[in-house]
Amino acid sequence: MRLRFARLLTGLWWGSLSSLGFLFVPLLFKNLDTPAQAGAMAARLFTAQTWLSIVCALLALALLNKKDDDSLQRPAQAVTGLLVAGLLLAVLVEFAVAPQIVSARATGGSLRLWHGLGSGMYLLHWLCASLAFWRLSRS
Repeated sequence: MRLRFARLLTGLWWGSLSSLGFLFVPLLFKNLDTPAQAGAMAARLFTAQTWLSIVCALLALALLNKKDDDSLQRPAQAVTGLLVAGLLLAVLVEFAVAPQIVSARATGGSLRLWHGLGSGMYLLHWLCASLAFWRLSRS
């Protein structure tokens, strides 16, 4: 039962990252009047995504971290590093990179650099969630 819930959580995590990053945010920039409006709304959505990522990763780690259950050892070994890496990437983007993006917009700093770094980290975050979901779905 723990493994099933961990699978569900990683599926929710991957699906939310996929739909936000590859569907909803591009639609914002296509359909809202200005890039500034789209960027502001995207920032709110990415913050919500960060909290969803934190909850999903921590709960999946807690579910798989059952030392006396031998059936969870192999799946836990296959995804623990991915869950932790995805969690760290989510936190870093939200609390280290996103403030730099906001600051760069306000001060004329290197928006391109910080946005590119944030996008790259989001992609790595998505890859961590994807691989974790893939590996758990095979166990």
